[in-house]
Amino acid sequence: MRQIGLLLLTLTLFLTTGLSPLLGVRLKDIMDVEGVRGNYLIGYGLVVGLKGTGDGDQTKFTVQSVVNMLERFGIRVPKEQVKLKNVAAVLVTAYLPPYSKPGQRIDVQVSALGDAKSLQGGTLLMTPLMGPDGKVYALAQGPVSIGGFTAGGAGAQVQVNHPTVGKIPNGATIEREVPMEDLNSLDRILISLRTEDFSTIAQVADSINLFLKGKYATPLDLRTIELKVPERYRGKVVALLGDIGRLEVRPDIPARVVIDEKTGTVIIGENVRISRVAVAHGNLSVEVREMPQVVQPLPFARGETAVVPRTEVTAREEKARIVVLEEGATLGELIRALNAVGATARELIAVLQAIKSAGALHADLIII
Repeated sequence: MRQIGLLLLTLTLFLTTGLSPLLGVRLKDIMDVEGVRGNYLIGYGLVVGLKGTGDGDQTKFTVQSVVNMLERFGIRVPKEQVKLKNVAAVLVTAYLPPYSKPGQRIDVQVSALGDAKSLQGGTLLMTPLMGPDGKVYALAQGPVSIGGFTAGGAGAQVQVNHPTVGKIPNGATIEREVPMEDLNSLDRILISLRTEDFSTIAQVADSINLFLKGKYATPLDLRTIELKVPERYRGKVVALLGDIGRLEVRPDIPARVVIDEKTGTVIIGENVRISRVAVAHGNLSVEVREMPQVVQPLPFARGETAVVPRTEVTAREEKARIVVLEEGATLGELIRALNAVGATARELIAVLQAIKSAGALHADLIII
């Protein structure tokens, strides 16, 4: 709870010092270009060379995969005779960046699929990586680095990080290019912002038009801007996107309060405002203690040992403290008022929900 209070205090100091209006964000960090996107790849493979930490004999698909692999090498072994400890079945995933070319290399992540205990020291055998269309776009192979370890004995075990997930840097070679449109041949581009907001998209369009010295950017909706390629940038659209990507804008932050009840985390946006409201906060705590008493029979008696229950109940209610928040109170005033009534993170969540129900919190309340 103290950590949440410190987080809210730090956020309050940052937002109330007036620094945020002076900071700009590069346009390239908040926008995407239509048609320029990557793709995710996935494949099924085997990691070999493990030291007794692979899948057990009950993992049937691993046994079947090893049998199928050996048959391709001309070795036939009955499945019943295959005992595996040094092999693990894994799923291999990767991200294929846009405009990737055959021969380039990308990183892959390897995740155990069966009951393997660790992938430490293993080597991924050649694994085809497929896209959503079922075509193979890359081949992955290489030693797996898990960035941790596990060790232990019969009575204790030590584990660092996750030994059943690892990476292979530059572990896949791209074999197929994803067809994409030539940017330099376009005379019109659609730019999509990653957040929807009227004032932000209008500001972005104005910044682009000011830079290009003409009305080339037109907002189409909350996210999309249509950009006509100026004559001097015809055939040089990549250079155009690089130039406008360096422009700095100041995105408008929506009034939003995000609550994570699982962890007790509360994040309050800069533009949150509240109307005049009174907050009364008090705690009722009830403590129940069980103190059973054991009654033993007398020596040589034929009685039985009995347990007599004894319960103590204590109720304590703190005096409610009332704080009045004036009209248009800011984020800092809200935090200081809630701290004044001694609200912890859990109680802060309840107070914010109550203020929202009263119609005094002018922000979106999002519970995740």
